[in-house]
Amino acid sequence: MPKVLFLTTSHSYNDDRIFYHQAIALRDEGYEVKICSLYADYKGVIDGIEIEAYSILTAGIAEKRKVFQEVCHSFQPDIIICSEPLAVISSKDFVRKYRIKCIYDITEWYPSMRMVSIYSSWLLKFLHAVKFFLIQLYAGFISTHFIFGESTKKFPLVYFFPFKKNLILPYFPDDRYMYPHIKRLTPGKITLCYTGQMSKEKGIENFFNAIDEVRKRKPDLDIEILLVGGTRSKQDELYFSGLLNKFAWKNIKIGKTASFETFTRSYAEADLCFDLRDLNFENDHCLPIKIFYYAASGKPVIYTNLKATRKYVDVAKFGFLVNPEDAENIADIILRYVETPELYDAHAHHAREEYEKKYNWKSIRKSFIDFVGQALKK
Repeated sequence: MPKVLFLTTSHSYNDDRIFYHQAIALRDEGYEVKICSLYADYKGVIDGIEIEAYSILTAGIAEKRKVFQEVCHSFQPDIIICSEPLAVISSKDFVRKYRIKCIYDITEWYPSMRMVSIYSSWLLKFLHAVKFFLIQLYAGFISTHFIFGESTKKFPLVYFFPFKKNLILPYFPDDRYMYPHIKRLTPGKITLCYTGQMSKEKGIENFFNAIDEVRKRKPDLDIEILLVGGTRSKQDELYFSGLLNKFAWKNIKIGKTASFETFTRSYAEADLCFDLRDLNFENDHCLPIKIFYYAASGKPVIYTNLKATRKYVDVAKFGFLVNPEDAENIADIILRYVETPELYDAHAHHAREEYEKKYNWKSIRKSFIDFVGQALKK
């Protein structure tokens, strides 16, 4: 069977999309699969998939390219799937020399706001945004096929290269890793959950503000708060610590970032799950993918009203879309669940049903396998 090589700079070798969905699906079809990541050190074989990974995320571009090029020549893949522009560019010579296909899997908005946020002035931010945009176009020119995590990320590549084959492949979960736990509300009590990065941009303060509003209105309600995740920078750590000092409530449980296999178990005791990230252009066009995992778990949700979320998910079946800064409205919804348990029951069961009907990996797995197979034939 053909050899498939995954190249990624900023994703771990055991990334949920790359390893647990795409690589395992190809392995199950008999392909020989290898993943090369520059995020963390590891060499070996996991579940039949060869891993060659290095912890050189902060190294220079030349060193990163050299690693990718050496891996290409040693593995001799029949097709390469890349997750970032640098991976695509690094594979260029090998792809052209051996006339193989290079699939660019676009899962991130590029350039992202965080890529230019490190620059001090608006002029520098603009100039670097233009530079990164041109790099993205160059990667699109080199690659032969595109996979998009969502249609909102088609810009600009589909418009500059309309004749290249492409596939929309959402971030739907594989049921083998899901732990459904549909609950019934305990009278006078509710457990509210936030998972992921504890930062302002991801909405942790909006989450706390909404809870504060609920506590003011209904002080006798027993509110348990479940946080799963952590901070990624010193700035976020200081910010999060400040919030914990400001909202010094009891019944706050903080769990460390869970592994992919245990993620849905980490919030099993939650009643409601939240994502209240800020409203901005980039967030508006990026789908928060954990909504599919919450649905698989049977958890009603309260999410920021983003364009990408409205387009892809019928949230009304199992939750609400809100203005993340409108703490009063979010509090209204939380209390509505508390006071109308039949609404909660309906949304919890609908969440799992919607996942089973629309949002599971099984429903899109074949399209991915067929896309890779067709690319190999040409």
